[in-house]
Amino acid sequence: MYAKVIVEIGNKNLDQMFYYNIPSKYQDVLNIGYRVKVPFGNRQLEGFVLDITDKYVEDYELKDISSVVDSYQVLNSEMLELGKYISDKTLCSLILAYQVMLPKALKAQNKTDMKVKMNRYLVLNKDEKEVIEYINNCRYPKQRELLKKIISNKKVLITRMDSTINTLVKKDIIKIIEEEAYRYEYVVKNSDKKVILNEEQVKVVEEVSNNLDKDITYLLYGVTGSGKTEVYMNIISRVIDNGKKAIMLVPEISLTPQIVDRFVSRFGNRVAILHSGLSDTERYDEYRKIKENKVDIVVGARSAIFAPIDKLGIIIIDEEHSTSYKQDNHPRYDAKDIARWRSNYHKCPIVMGSATPTLESMARAGNHVYKLLVLKERATGGNLPKVTIVDMKEEVKHGNFIFSNELKNKISEKLERGEQVILFLNRRGYSSMMTCVNCGEVFKCPRCDISLTYHKTSDVLRCHYCGYAHKRITVCPNCRSTNIKDYGLGTQRLEEELKKLYNEARIVRMDMDTTSKKGMHAKIIEDFENHKYDILLGTQMIAKGLDFPLVTLVGVINADTSLNIPDFRSSERTFELLCQVSGRAGRGELKGEVIIQTYNDKHYSIVLSKNHDYVNFYKEEMLLRKELKYPPYYYLTLIKISTRDYEYGFSEANKIGDYLRRKLDDSYIVLGPTMASVFRVNNVYSFQCIIKYRNDDKLKIILRDIDNIYKYNNKIKVEIDVDPIRL
Repeated sequence: MYAKVIVEIGNKNLDQMFYYNIPSKYQDVLNIGYRVKVPFGNRQLEGFVLDITDKYVEDYELKDISSVVDSYQVLNSEMLELGKYISDKTLCSLILAYQVMLPKALKAQNKTDMKVKMNRYLVLNKDEKEVIEYINNCRYPKQRELLKKIISNKKVLITRMDSTINTLVKKDIIKIIEEEAYRYEYVVKNSDKKVILNEEQVKVVEEVSNNLDKDITYLLYGVTGSGKTEVYMNIISRVIDNGKKAIMLVPEISLTPQIVDRFVSRFGNRVAILHSGLSDTERYDEYRKIKENKVDIVVGARSAIFAPIDKLGIIIIDEEHSTSYKQDNHPRYDAKDIARWRSNYHKCPIVMGSATPTLESMARAGNHVYKLLVLKERATGGNLPKVTIVDMKEEVKHGNFIFSNELKNKISEKLERGEQVILFLNRRGYSSMMTCVNCGEVFKCPRCDISLTYHKTSDVLRCHYCGYAHKRITVCPNCRSTNIKDYGLGTQRLEEELKKLYNEARIVRMDMDTTSKKGMHAKIIEDFENHKYDILLGTQMIAKGLDFPLVTLVGVINADTSLNIPDFRSSERTFELLCQVSGRAGRGELKGEVIIQTYNDKHYSIVLSKNHDYVNFYKEEMLLRKELKYPPYYYLTLIKISTRDYEYGFSEANKIGDYLRRKLDDSYIVLGPTMASVFRVNNVYSFQCIIKYRNDDKLKIILRDIDNIYKYNNKIKVEIDVDPIRL
């Protein structure tokens, strides 16, 4: 018998299966989906068995499988099919498609040796009556105490061996057993509060619950605070009652602690958690829990969509508008797309919820591809927060460059009442650039086309693209002047200014810099929820999903920052961010207020966010999208051409552009090649072509051709992104 094995090399020109002979000792144990070790050239590599056959049709020398790594299927039949779909959809190698679905411990790669954690316990080795008799006659207090503890608890964890344990083991009164243990333990912070659903929520739960055996995609459009999470949990309860399981996706790791707390308090330890904040060993443990059917619900970020659940009954995607559901490196899969595939495979529904659905999702709902469900009212019955837009052009005239008078007064008012404030600024660091006042020199990254961001806490200029860092420049390298100024506003400087204005307030900052250490997301959220801080300031990780009853004021600093990004989705992202962050205010019994500071107070995305007017924003934006031929009216594919040789890259990019125009008819629109929005990163130059189209009948073949032409070329990297999130 022969096995067809795909090995761990991700190189596209080796994206194929290789035949190996199955030694007799493995013929009865080896199956499709198993991980094996095989000789490959002069190396030993790991790979997956994708087929077993009695026919051998190749002409290369046949070698034996060296060993079988696992005693079970790492890739089940669903994952084997899904991997082929991902490879075809994203144009990645098949091995890469399989690897992305697995935790590090199970990937086909050498030198990954992750042990299962085993705890050692003491248990009785004799009948309980005999042990009690021994206790009554024992003159050693420590032995009596230990045996009573074991009788009471059935088993006792060994923290260290001592003479008492050794003596009782030698006498056969107790014995040591080992049990598999999990490294990640979630402690519930709050008890579950029984919530009575309102009429709107009941209607949504009943609609989905009556169709749990159908692959329907629901779009749940509910205003912020409308109780979407409670709806999700009620639907999941119905699914579990039917003997099936659920996947619950959240977009940001910062959302995980609050969501997990609610789910664990409601459903107990039958919840597994998968997100990037876990260590490799913790992730492996959670994955094994799922694989061994020890959980009913998986809660996690994007990659949790691959959880190996066998009886999947519902997939829920919270904050479906979030860009974080699309992976931005190879394979560039979209979790929503994978969810649709798994929904079809398991014949179960998807519920995608948001207060600001993507235009593509709402358009699909309008065309009855998705079924629209609506929650118009806040679950608590309260009103949406009052929103005030402040024109910073007028404030600057009065010397207010960071905080308007309106925002300063409102912060003071809320602090005096013992309420909490959230301030949102979508730019980390202290300042966005440093420049020489004398000659105008802007200090840029030597490896990228981007200005360096100043981080005051470390006194370092840092590039947020390649990681390059340089001690703060005090003398201009161009003119030797010492008149160096920093411009732009980041979260570090905002924190500094806040402390000057409100020196009695307890302030915490939440951004990439303060949450780099493990567990910091959860700690900051928990501390703020417990009112250890009065003001939370941060980037977009604080904008979505978080629920703090005492927050009555949200301030948005520089609301138009995202409008200045050269991307057709910049207006949509601005509107979505403003509505989402505004929704953090007034979620409890207290009324909420929002102050949006902007230099562009007439832009429709900002004006319409004032009244959370998604419907009119949708209409306005759809008119533009139609005119400019962008999604949802047209599909997009982005081809990115990257190389260290500028002239060569320019030449090859033009060849690709010409090839596309030659091969595609007039129904396709080819833009470019042009320079990428950030042209140079880490001394690599990037060009791009954009293709707009209504159907992709011919396109997939042509993209494969381009991919095949360049896969052997080490001088240039051609990346194809179908349905890109960013241009």
